[in-house]
Amino acid sequence: MSASRTERLLNLLIALLNTRYGLRRSELREKVYHDTSGNDVAFGRMFERDKNDLRQFGFEVETLTDLGWSGDDPATTRYRIGKESNRLPDVQLDPEEWTVLLLASQLWERAALGTAAQSALRKLQASGRMADVELPAGLQPRIKPAGQAFDDLVAAMHARHPVTFRYLAGSTGKEEERTVEPWGLGSRFGQWYLVGHDRARQATRHFRLSRFTSAVATLDNEQYSPPADFNIRKELDRLPELPLRTAGVKVREGRLLALRRRALPASPPSDGADPADAGYDRISLHYRDPETLAEELASYGPDAVAAAPEDLVEAVRRRLRAAAAFSDSPAPAYAFPPARARQARPRTSEDQLKRMLQLVPFLVHNQGLHIQDVARHFGVSRKELEDDLRILICSGLPEGYPDDLLDIQWENDHVFITQDLDLKRPVRFTVEEACALLTGLETLNGLPGIAEGGALESVTLKLLAAAGEEGLRAASLAGPQMEPADAATHATVRDAIESGAQLHLTYLSPQRDKVSERDVDPLRLYSLDNTWYFEAYCHLVDGLRNFRLDRVQEVRPNGRPVADGITPAAGVPAKLFTPNDDDTTVTVQLTRQGRGLADDYYAERTAELPDGGLVAEIRFGSTAWLPMFVAQHGGTVRILAPEDLAAAAREWLAASLARYGG
Repeated sequence: MSASRTERLLNLLIALLNTRYGLRRSELREKVYHDTSGNDVAFGRMFERDKNDLRQFGFEVETLTDLGWSGDDPATTRYRIGKESNRLPDVQLDPEEWTVLLLASQLWERAALGTAAQSALRKLQASGRMADVELPAGLQPRIKPAGQAFDDLVAAMHARHPVTFRYLAGSTGKEEERTVEPWGLGSRFGQWYLVGHDRARQATRHFRLSRFTSAVATLDNEQYSPPADFNIRKELDRLPELPLRTAGVKVREGRLLALRRRALPASPPSDGADPADAGYDRISLHYRDPETLAEELASYGPDAVAAAPEDLVEAVRRRLRAAAAFSDSPAPAYAFPPARARQARPRTSEDQLKRMLQLVPFLVHNQGLHIQDVARHFGVSRKELEDDLRILICSGLPEGYPDDLLDIQWENDHVFITQDLDLKRPVRFTVEEACALLTGLETLNGLPGIAEGGALESVTLKLLAAAGEEGLRAASLAGPQMEPADAATHATVRDAIESGAQLHLTYLSPQRDKVSERDVDPLRLYSLDNTWYFEAYCHLVDGLRNFRLDRVQEVRPNGRPVADGITPAAGVPAKLFTPNDDDTTVTVQLTRQGRGLADDYYAERTAELPDGGLVAEIRFGSTAWLPMFVAQHGGTVRILAPEDLAAAAREWLAASLARYGG
């Protein structure tokens, strides 16, 4: 869409909104399109494309037909857009409701719904001034991105297109291609599931996203209709939990303290021990899902070897073989884009028109804001915002007088709007926006300090009423549970953040495989699903560090206040990995399945590959664990440079496979 087309669409929208009886096609052609070509076919195609574009932005163009009085008086077709059917109803929220809503909108850090959540929040802010609220001290819950497959499935599900993918069945261990009509996505037992109609089996099936062995392909030319009463949460609640099983694992002596903590009480050693097991201890672990445990055991390489049952052994072996094969394959040709091209935010005309439709009502309800504050609110530069404003002030009713144009002024850098031409209310929520906010609100249920009281329930009811039919489709998405595994540790850290108290903690570090004691100044709590972390200034290392709550063995206030002048690392939400100047830059190749890792680890540069994968440059403070990282992800990531790290990963994988017979 070109800039001229953006301006034409805006003028077409204003004309159709501000007519009571509708405008004939000839009137639109003359006054809005200024088309004198005489080519009726070309104009008809253009007009239909524009109507479809307006529909994508949430505006339905009504067609009105006036029947003629006789055969000599032909019927007349007029077009208009209803003033109410396309608008977001007014939603009045109190400060407590705004607080809950802001938390819900921040849950989606990166996934497909992250942008939609922020867009929905701006629409609500555009319909009235947001109350001045403060989020709970240091609290930043997030939903862990489920990879590229999640993004692709969400897009296909909302567009109602079938998908195909290769899948490793847990019941048979066989890998097959599936064609599925995606009905819903939800989290259960710490895993994301797709529920839909399997066309080959002509039945409803559940698919775990971690068992996908290929990228998701969307059948764009096909459509389907999901069941009208489908609810993903109810569907997943009927899914039985996997039975508790026992695994036998051989662990190298003196290694893997974290794994040993989970071991069952030791049984008497059996006679006739295998000489190959010298230097290893045999432990038993409870587990439910072999794939989850296999991912962990694969990362430990030769330090931990699955011994039983056989399906667990095979799952680890398969991951290691896939990682080794990927690491040994030829390196792809790639080129990183120039640094400026990476930093610049790509802007399309669709983005611009969508933003302008939010900008007008926002300015109506927030008169006199500084232009820089407006630009910051919409995440654009001042120049981009001024480009938007210049298009807006030249837009209005066809062949209208000066009073029939949008009137926006930004004298002295403060923006005022005095003529809005009935664009003063934002467009209704899209399906993605409704799902992002409503699923986020449902996910907050059970979060300590949030679920109590009536704010969560009341804001959910208000948004359901405002979203209408789009809100009902939010039942196709269900987020994970947010409750921390150790509520007592969570409460201790949160109380310390609120009161400014220093903490003494005993902490198990899996990467260094040791337990340490340290004094820390806690700054903020955040989560990925129900895995909680807290960021703190660690006095042992004189720097900011992130600590997983489930690795804290003991924590208590030490009677001292936090030091003055210590603040969290910049950015919201908090990052698990904060780069430093002395970090090592590592170039990795990611398959299409694993390309989400580039965002998870905050890649500085990326280069697209023809197969949908990526080459990414990522900075790591510690590189000793990178062979574990490659093994864990089982063929979706490998190291390209530096060569010594790539060689170390290959050696780690070879030594690991040697323990499984090569």
